[in-house]
Amino acid sequence: MVRLLEYHLERLYSGCRRLDIEPPPQARLRREIARAAALRRDAVLKLIVSRGVGVRGYRPSGRERCTRILTLGALPPHADLAAPARLRICSLRLAANPDLAGLKTLNRLESVLARAEWRDARVIEGLMLDADENLVCGTMSNLFVRRGSCLTTPLLDRCGVEGVMRRFVLELAPRLGLEPAVRRLRLDDLGAAEEIFMSNAVAGIMPVGEIRQRAHRIRPPRFAAAHALRAHLDAL
Repeated sequence: MVRLLEYHLERLYSGCRRLDIEPPPQARLRREIARAAALRRDAVLKLIVSRGVGVRGYRPSGRERCTRILTLGALPPHADLAAPARLRICSLRLAANPDLAGLKTLNRLESVLARAEWRDARVIEGLMLDADENLVCGTMSNLFVRRGSCLTTPLLDRCGVEGVMRRFVLELAPRLGLEPAVRRLRLDDLGAAEEIFMSNAVAGIMPVGEIRQRAHRIRPPRFAAAHALRAHLDAL
């Protein structure tokens, strides 16, 4: 079984429509995914869909045939809830492009450059801002900030990736007594937070214990929402 498969497929086909890519037939793709997933009980299944082979240059001819690549890899260790993660603020700023905002594409150069900013193995993720100093996301994850019963994640209308785990958290939050909100977040919101966590399709829910911001360190005191969300995720 592939966790949150319907969310992944909905995002894939929505992305294909926005990029004007003819997607693979869904029934065939589901069979291919099922065959690959059956090879290993616990693994990471990665699906890449491209427009296909075309002529030289940037302009699609309209005759391309969709290419898909499925890979199966070992499952990395999950974040340890007993040892909340350390984060840092990245120097690289995300460029705004509303036409591509939210999409999960192969163009991840900004994330690659941001991730190259640190070598400290104790820091597992970096927070990225846009040119207006709004918090957007991590290099490979989405950000959530809780204050009281309000659980907020950044608005991704100009840049950033709408992860499937982000959707899972936003939909599940009301069942846990949380009020989900999507809006602009600033660095000051981190200091006022009672809880901060990151979400990622592979790692799941990653509680944050410390964020390094220049000479300052932010240490949110609680992890209750992250624990509750992780418990529901593990039950899938």
